[in-house]
Amino acid sequence: MHEKTLAELSAALHSKAISSVELTEHYLARIQQLDGAINSFITVTPELALEQARAADARLADGSASPLTGIPLAHKDLFCTRGVRTSCGSKMLDNFVAPYESTVTQRFIDAGAVTLGKTNMDEFAMGSSNESSFYGPVRNPWNQELIPGGSSGGSAAAVAARLCAAATGTDTGGSIRQPSGFTGLTGLKPTYGRVSRWGMIAYASSLDQAGPMARTAEDCALLLQAMAGFDERDSTSVEHPVPDYSAELNQPLQGLRVGLPKEYFGEGLDAGIANTIDQAVKQLQALGAEIREVSLPNAELAIPAYYVIASAEASSNLSRFDGVRYGYRCENPTDLMDLYLRSREEGFGAEVKRRIMVGTYALSAGYYDAYYLQAQKIRRLIKNDFLAAFEQVDVILSPTSPIPAFRIGEKIDDPVSLYLTDIYTITANLAGVPGVALPAGFADDLPVGMQLLGPYFSEPRLLNVAHQYQQATDWHTRAPL
Repeated sequence: MHEKTLAELSAALHSKAISSVELTEHYLARIQQLDGAINSFITVTPELALEQARAADARLADGSASPLTGIPLAHKDLFCTRGVRTSCGSKMLDNFVAPYESTVTQRFIDAGAVTLGKTNMDEFAMGSSNESSFYGPVRNPWNQELIPGGSSGGSAAAVAARLCAAATGTDTGGSIRQPSGFTGLTGLKPTYGRVSRWGMIAYASSLDQAGPMARTAEDCALLLQAMAGFDERDSTSVEHPVPDYSAELNQPLQGLRVGLPKEYFGEGLDAGIANTIDQAVKQLQALGAEIREVSLPNAELAIPAYYVIASAEASSNLSRFDGVRYGYRCENPTDLMDLYLRSREEGFGAEVKRRIMVGTYALSAGYYDAYYLQAQKIRRLIKNDFLAAFEQVDVILSPTSPIPAFRIGEKIDDPVSLYLTDIYTITANLAGVPGVALPAGFADDLPVGMQLLGPYFSEPRLLNVAHQYQQATDWHTRAPL
């Protein structure tokens, strides 16, 4: 059963070929059997999952089911889930049980989906390798000596290992797309504001966006259908009509204009990845696409601008974790200042502390104009680059990462080198445009991801292109286990 896509499982459930309880028990057994070696889950919720599965079977029986009813999913452990630990991969929130449900997880509950548990992640979503988690690193199912990408590496590894039908992730600088590329999945970062951030623990509020991670573009379309929509509780939510994301999947690609940014295909790109992407481009040409070169001239400034802005927002967002209201509290503080200092010192990991320090410095008197304000100006230039490029092409194509998945521990002492693995993905977050990553082939027996970016609210087109490519290839069907 675990080899079927979400869409195939949905059809099987609706035809009564299987029950949600049977399917849920199957995935729970696989988690128990396989996840000890992968470490993709922080919390598994078998009692909740089976309760929801029984309710889903009742809906399937009475005809009130939706396409996601009875489908076993996993959620990245920064979505608040009522009555279930929500740790954000941090010692700081190891004891935090959310008293309410995030909008994203509530919408899946309303659709009748089943929650298998909460997936491992880089602490507070800060990382590109899933090594900064308080609960230990996640291992790539394709090679357990390698990282799965981050920060949504737990969700990526769980779906790749077939421990769940699909999972939620969040993308602040590529944290859905980069791990999808490293593990052979399809992952979608929607337009900023398309999916509610309410109940999603914040890293960088102007960059964070939730999205689906699954095997195929068809599956992502079904997941996004449930996730998307305006939420009055989220001040960054956009009031924009939600289309039928599955309606255009089968449209031909004849005349599609695909842009290749020249800045993304130069120095630093692994030769094996470059060759794989070249073959993917030829496949799109065979499907009727027109290939054009475009330029994103300010892309080289994206890394410094992103890490100034993201760190500044992290410094502000994480100031609430002080040992007073919730989360970790140090033992036997001598006074209030000692409580603050030791709770934060003991509760946060090294990468989170590094970004808080960078962000606090960038926002401090005398440096705000020199760093934070300049970074925001660069952000505007990057947005303008995309607007200009999308006047010439319909979508932009690039690799998801300049290098393949690397060994656990290889870059842990070189944060700048680690940050550079996001060089192709962070521009989309700075500009707020949507992007989808999908399997494009293999290099040295490891998955290679291809990224497609589009104008605002062009998710139907991106999913259409990805689906048509997947109809002509079989990379998305490959499994590591």
